[in-house]
Amino acid sequence: MGYIMDLRKIVGHRKLLMPGAGVFPIRDGMVLLQRRKDNGLWADHGGAVELSEKVEDAARREMQEETGLVPGEMEFLGIYSGPEMDYTYPNGDQVSIIGMYFICADFTGTVKLQVEEVTELRWFPLDQLPDAQEISPMSRKPLLDAAARYQRKQK
Repeated sequence: MGYIMDLRKIVGHRKLLMPGAGVFPIRDGMVLLQRRKDNGLWADHGGAVELSEKVEDAARREMQEETGLVPGEMEFLGIYSGPEMDYTYPNGDQVSIIGMYFICADFTGTVKLQVEEVTELRWFPLDQLPDAQEISPMSRKPLLDAAARYQRKQK
């Protein structure tokens, strides 16, 4: 199941430091977001980095698993950490995420929903993102930063 799930068997719901990788696919002024099955909120495509896995590889794997899209070149967005990245999942698992996020405007394939973790995939115009309370807490700042960076580049 993965490194974090193995640790959960030992520590239960206690807070874990979790390195994560996330991706925002962006094309033609639109960003593809997923509605998470666990909390019902909009988010990036991402997850935990596994032992000995490169962060970029984790981001690529997660994007492809969750959207069906195959990422090409990705642009590093930034590292996000601190109290605003602490999160308690609906099942009670607590994490302090160190999130490394990417923007991906270079991808191929057809959008396909991963039903195990995602209930909906939707393209949003970057100037019409969901309200903050509809965005998963650990995705809010990275999403706003990704939108701002993309829009700056278009000027």
